[in-house]
Amino acid sequence: MLVDDSRTTLYFGPWYRRSPFFEATRRHGCRAYDVYNHMLLPAEYGDPVEEYWHLLEHVTLWDVGVERITEITGRDAAAFTSFLTPRDLSACAVGQCKYVVVTDERGGIVNDPVLLRVEENRFWLAAADSDLLLWAKGVAVGSGFDVEIREPDVSPVQVQGPKSKDVLVALLGPWVLELPYYHCAETELDGIPLVIGRTGWTGEVGYELYLRDGSRGDELWERVLEAGAPFSIRPIPPCQARRIEAGIFNYGSDMTLDDNPFEVSGLERLVELDKAGPFVGREALERIAREGVSRKLVGVELEGEPLASWLTHYWPARHGGEHVGHVTDAIHSPRLGRNIGYVWVPIDLAEPGTSLEVETPEGTTAASVAALPFVDPRKETPKR
Repeated sequence: MLVDDSRTTLYFGPWYRRSPFFEATRRHGCRAYDVYNHMLLPAEYGDPVEEYWHLLEHVTLWDVGVERITEITGRDAAAFTSFLTPRDLSACAVGQCKYVVVTDERGGIVNDPVLLRVEENRFWLAAADSDLLLWAKGVAVGSGFDVEIREPDVSPVQVQGPKSKDVLVALLGPWVLELPYYHCAETELDGIPLVIGRTGWTGEVGYELYLRDGSRGDELWERVLEAGAPFSIRPIPPCQARRIEAGIFNYGSDMTLDDNPFEVSGLERLVELDKAGPFVGREALERIAREGVSRKLVGVELEGEPLASWLTHYWPARHGGEHVGHVTDAIHSPRLGRNIGYVWVPIDLAEPGTSLEVETPEGTTAASVAALPFVDPRKETPKR
């Protein structure tokens, strides 16, 4: 595949994988793709502001097959999965989901996947953009845990927005209304094997449909659109404005292996040092908890005209003329009427209201640290 923006031509070869929904996304108007987890991720269909409002008011369909699944099975699946994360999984029942961080021996963030306990000894980690499968395989080697780690034939799509429940009822029946937030269930749609999760990347009411047979991808996509037609469903790419409003981070841009959960606003809660048993990075995270951190990823509001698109590179942040950090993501929030994003700053500048100056491609603009999330701080919306 060739992509030409009149300045640079990019070649996407077969080493960049395509989801089972790829041809359907092209057929339904996707005109640009990103690379995520070595795969092609839809990045543009139409006007992102129109898509944003459609997500908030109606329902949308996303190809997120790039959320590759690391599957952990075997006699020690529960113990090994717990060993990968500082989050306490002792009360995680079959059919439950958890947002977790996977840490390395220094406490660095390897990934921040959604965990699904599909069966007693079958765990799925729906990965962000890093090689989580290879990390988990490496940790398992010589560990003594009796586990099998592989990438199964599983590809998710997301149905997100206030009418997503209507679409899922039309598609699968009223039983989906009984599925609690951050829970999952196995089912099928006329022989199409699925796992349904009450999760998403929006902060809105939503579901993820994990397709368990890649050969049925086009069929599933069209069935979802058919069920959603009475509710004005439309395909869109992942909505950057809505996920930033919700305080949802993007691994690889907002945080990397060089960062630990105590440095990222909101991820501290995922480190439960009173959990029983060992886990990778425990000693390092205990030390960091004692000593504190010197910097923090926090929210930021930027003055000026609405940003036309998201960042393609980090923007330097200054305080009192001194370079102190960088903005990782920023975008205009249509509902808030202002530019919002994330910024790394020293810990003594992390309080909301702290003044900053940010160097954008259009020049220096005034900014200030903001509390996260920008909307719905109690996260009530997705639980409706």
